[in-house]
Amino acid sequence: MAELTLYVGNKNYSSWSLRPWLALKQAGIAFDEVVIPLYETGSRETVLKYSPSGRVPALKHGELTVWESLAICEYLAESFPAAGLWPGEASARAMARAVSNEMHAGFAALRQHLPTNVRSSFPDRGVTPEVQADINRVMSIWRDCRTRFGEQNGDFLFGSFTIADAMYAPVVTRFRTYRIDLEREAQAYCDTILGLPAMQEWLTAARNEPMIVEQFEF
Repeated sequence: MAELTLYVGNKNYSSWSLRPWLALKQAGIAFDEVVIPLYETGSRETVLKYSPSGRVPALKHGELTVWESLAICEYLAESFPAAGLWPGEASARAMARAVSNEMHAGFAALRQHLPTNVRSSFPDRGVTPEVQADINRVMSIWRDCRTRFGEQNGDFLFGSFTIADAMYAPVVTRFRTYRIDLEREAQAYCDTILGLPAMQEWLTAARNEPMIVEQFEF
């Protein structure tokens, strides 16, 4: 039994859960995983047993519980510094934190109109002008990170995999679900994320889940 336990929601729908799960996998940190079906009668009561906010993800480490995806990732970076979950160089690290926080707090239109549904495909749905503005901002962030810090050092936003990549991984799945037309460089980055063995593991599990939430099957 691992020292860490991560409580996550349905892998097909819980974009927030994917972030720390992917960070743990990419960092090679051992953990146990508990999937709590969401959007069912009693779901909130079950989640409240493990997360004081009543939301997943939540990480249990001994007597400590950490909730919120970015806070969990920050805790992992501090607890396992050798994993390199933030860039080592100060300016890159500052930008990685900035774009991670922007994703955590922003992009309301994209979240509302393009909800996560990993196993489905809804081409040409939900792209309002506000959503397109969010898409353009995401591509701009990726372009800036890759140009300034990533291109010379690897395939991720800051060269090697960091929390910033974990934070944007759910957006990658959204872009695939809704068949968003992307710039060539943005599409290449999406292909990098989707090609990760850990991402393939998550996607396979999502496809095999029995739970269906009708509000997201539009």
